[in-house]
Amino acid sequence: MHIIIESKSLNKGFYGIFILMFFLSCTGETEQKIDQPDWQLAWSDDFNGAKGVQLDKTKWTYDIGRGQGGWGNQELQYYTDRPENVSMDGEGNLVITAIKENYQGAQYTSARFKTQGIFDQQYGKFEARIKTPYGQGLWPAFWMLGSNITQVNWPQCGEIDIMELRGQAPTIAECALHGPGYSGANSITGKNILTNSRYDDKFHVFAVVWDESKIDFYIDNYLYRRIEKSEVEKKGQWVYDHPFFLLFNVAVGGNFLGSPNTSTPFPQQMVIDYVKVYKG
Repeated sequence: MHIIIESKSLNKGFYGIFILMFFLSCTGETEQKIDQPDWQLAWSDDFNGAKGVQLDKTKWTYDIGRGQGGWGNQELQYYTDRPENVSMDGEGNLVITAIKENYQGAQYTSARFKTQGIFDQQYGKFEARIKTPYGQGLWPAFWMLGSNITQVNWPQCGEIDIMELRGQAPTIAECALHGPGYSGANSITGKNILTNSRYDDKFHVFAVVWDESKIDFYIDNYLYRRIEKSEVEKKGQWVYDHPFFLLFNVAVGGNFLGSPNTSTPFPQQMVIDYVKVYKG
């Protein structure tokens, strides 16, 4: 059984309008009939390199370091491009490994990489097959930023969080939009809760389908949150009318979930089978 929580706006007071839908996944009674375009693959990475091979630099670039203000979230990790933190496993996956270690003044290392300056796209379907890490203070994410961020800064550029997860709550995957008037704790969000399994148990496919009037969030082909332009404009400006680039990372600590504790197992890994982008 799943519990889907759909929110108009989740803030620190956890206010908003919630729609709870309970369904038995084995019955087929809630099978969705959603018309989809004839998708054409525009860009992808299957991570099929040999064990220890790093990212294809014709497709990806790295963020390195601690970032200003812990990447704006008071995070604790130092991001590196070392194979210890990001490399292929030789079985068709890319692995981001968060390690507890003293490195460049930080107590943890991890990795964050992106397609900024290499690939971006306006509208379409963006998906990745991922198995998440777990443990207090671990923050895996698959997300997108507006490519105009260097001109207009955040949140004016827009942010689409396709998947983020608090490691201490491995049954709950979250999505969000951040933009002018609805950023940070006031972002527009949604959640998908598993009741019989966890997101670190096996791979799941996280996706968005984005067009000029809405952004749909899917997990394993199930639409669990639709955010329409009209909903966004009740809070601020719709800024999803230009190209966005992709990002993946595993943060440690930060104001989204708190710091690790003695129960947090290290090292921890986010395993990515593939990422694909389609045009309609």
